[in-house]
Amino acid sequence: MARPRRQRPGAWAPLLLLLLAGPVACAASPADDGAGAGGRGPRGRVRGDSGSDEAVPRHDSSYGTFAGEFYDLRYLSEEGYPFPTAPPVDPFAKIKVDDCGKTKGCFRYGKPGCNAETCDYFLSYRMIGADVEFELSADTDGWVAVGFSSDRKMGGDDVMACVHDDNGRVRVQHFYNVGQWAKEIQRNPARDEEGVFENNRVTCRFKRPVNVPRDETIVDLHLSWYYLFAWGPAIQGSITRHDIDSPPTSERVVSIYKYEDIFMPSAAYQTFSSPFCLLLIVALTFYLLMGTP
Repeated sequence: MARPRRQRPGAWAPLLLLLLAGPVACAASPADDGAGAGGRGPRGRVRGDSGSDEAVPRHDSSYGTFAGEFYDLRYLSEEGYPFPTAPPVDPFAKIKVDDCGKTKGCFRYGKPGCNAETCDYFLSYRMIGADVEFELSADTDGWVAVGFSSDRKMGGDDVMACVHDDNGRVRVQHFYNVGQWAKEIQRNPARDEEGVFENNRVTCRFKRPVNVPRDETIVDLHLSWYYLFAWGPAIQGSITRHDIDSPPTSERVVSIYKYEDIFMPSAAYQTFSSPFCLLLIVALTFYLLMGTP
């Protein structure tokens, strides 16, 4: 192999004069390592008095370090090592019942003292800017829904439902009650929806605008409506008839601007809490204590 041509001594003279005149520049310039007192050549070798060359390790530049790391990363990835993955998605935040009646309105249906994880049915609502956030939960493996009605009867109602499908997902869907039949509406006002199916319960959270363009199937939530509460099984992600024949409803119209914590006992607890049953129990107790004449 041909040896590199040695430069004439006259070519180095201007450079040596410049280095002697500016020692600061000499210390700052990496190119000057080849022309200092040690007499390094263009290929990073030291020239001694005898003319023999001694190898000196080359210094890695920042670009070389970056290129090496990039090559290593690419090489490892091609060999099957995965790139760093994104952090996991935050799990579904549990519904807080301590805020009921304070910063959000709540409806509970079931056993006295139940919460969002133990009630047969639970709903909460609160204002967030121009939206209303709803939280729904029910003891079912199918669907849970809330309807907005001008009366307390099913028919002509705007319905939001959270449906558990066969893939394990919980999707928020929009329906319109036509008589006793719920028709799915493709125009869905829900956003920021999330849901989970755990412990044989369907739970979801979503937002919906307060004001919407006029539509027969979507109501304005700034107006007050009766709330219809329902839940039931689903077949292949499609809702079927609700679990009970007469689902609970709000006793009066609900305003999203007023936060209340309303409890409604389920049928199993209504029997012992009705005025007639209480009167019957009192009469029976009095009869037993007094005895027969």
